[in-house]
Amino acid sequence: MSDCLFCKILAGEIPADVVYENEHVLAFKDIHPKTPFHVLIIPKKHIATLNDLAPEDTALAGEIFQAAKAIADEQGFADDGYRVQMNCGEGGGQIIFHMHLHLMAGKKFSP
Repeated sequence: MSDCLFCKILAGEIPADVVYENEHVLAFKDIHPKTPFHVLIIPKKHIATLNDLAPEDTALAGEIFQAAKAIADEQGFADDGYRVQMNCGEGGGQIIFHMHLHLMAGKKFSP
C-alpha cells in the first residue's frame, strides 16, 4: 500500500534498523522503544490488522512468532524472558495499520 509506513520500509523508501529478515517477515528496531530492546516484526505481505488475517495467511502468522522466538534467542533474551504484543485496531492501541508484533525485552515485566 502506497501510504503505509511499514510498506515503505519494506520497499526501501524509509530506512530501518533491521535485526532480522527472511522470505516472509522483516524485524526492525522501534523508533520509540518502550523497553531497552524493542523490535517490530512485520509480515512482508500487507495485512492491515489481525482482523484482516485470512485463512491462507495462517502460516504467515506462524512465521511472525517463529521470528520472535529466533530474535529473542539470538539477542540472548530467550532464557530470561521477553514480551510479545500485538495491538488490533484503533481501540486496541494500533497506530500503524500493517499488522505487526512487538518484541520487547531487557527489563523485568510485571504481570
